[in-house]
Amino acid sequence: MNHTIYSIITGTGSYIPSRCIKNKDFLDCEFYEEKGDKVDKSNHEIIEKFQEITTIKERRHVSDNVLTSDIAYEAAVKALESANVDGEELDYIIVAHNFGDVKSDSNALDIVPSLAARVKHKLGIKNPNTIAYDLTFGCPGWIQAVIQADYYIKSGDAQRALVIGADVLSRVSDPHDRDSMLYADGAGAIVLEGKSSECPVGILAHKMRSDTLVYSKMLYMGSSSNPHVKNASNHFLKMNGRKLYQYALEHVPQAIRDCLEKSNTHLSEISKVLIHQANGKMDEAILKRLYRLYKINNIPQGVMPMTIDWLGNSSVATIPTLYDLILKGKLEACAVNEGENLVFASVGAGMNINAFVYKVQ
Repeated sequence: MNHTIYSIITGTGSYIPSRCIKNKDFLDCEFYEEKGDKVDKSNHEIIEKFQEITTIKERRHVSDNVLTSDIAYEAAVKALESANVDGEELDYIIVAHNFGDVKSDSNALDIVPSLAARVKHKLGIKNPNTIAYDLTFGCPGWIQAVIQADYYIKSGDAQRALVIGADVLSRVSDPHDRDSMLYADGAGAIVLEGKSSECPVGILAHKMRSDTLVYSKMLYMGSSSNPHVKNASNHFLKMNGRKLYQYALEHVPQAIRDCLEKSNTHLSEISKVLIHQANGKMDEAILKRLYRLYKINNIPQGVMPMTIDWLGNSSVATIPTLYDLILKGKLEACAVNEGENLVFASVGAGMNINAFVYKVQ
């Protein structure tokens, strides 16, 4: 009887800020085009079109005294409690993020020490063999961290890892850029543990791609769109939204298919597609193209649960938060059951795409 080590998710946790920012809260903003001209539309028109394109009605922002490492810690505590794991038993703590501990009065990057080191400190873990480090990979960072943890576990080098995705995008978004309405704050975490099994369980396969030659500047840091903002020390998250949308539609469905084929799983065997909550309409278009690749006309109802309409885009936190909400029964009419196959997928700055197929244990 041949047994193989597989990585399974034994605990989940998330932190959703209590501060709710609705679309109407942007009515008093001054929006500018990329070249510095004021947008020639009323804010009512801008917001209505934004909601139509993205499906976002509201998002969550942290309070002024809260940092990314704080919400990463909160999600970690819940994941460890859910898994019934002592932090001292962890082999790795990997924190995926993109901007470090950005303070409310400055968007300067703060990543020394690493956020993972700060989380380990907050958890009070003394074990020097619990290795803590950060990973930046754009919005797909959390999935990339899971892939790395899976390698450690399957190699036999590690037994369990805490994998966290946390970002505070509200402090790096330009208030004069319409794209600022996309961004949100949040954190999600899982405990990934090794399990010896004769039958495949947990992470079955993964797939990654990185297109930097042509697409590296789809997301970048730049000055405010408002030409009257003179603080040169502040850099804001900027996006070439149209080209990013086209890139995602062209490449994400095929990357997911490649991952499914690598795991010997057909799309018809997938019960849920858990995709990065980037843009509601874009995610729907990706799903349609994915099913078209398999010549499947009828997409199963509820196959792609979404949270972006009320949580916005919190980058690396969207997928682990989504999965935690599903497992905790906090998404209406949405559940996963033992034996079901899921696919996790993301796309973001780099441009990077990644995915993994997961059989629920």
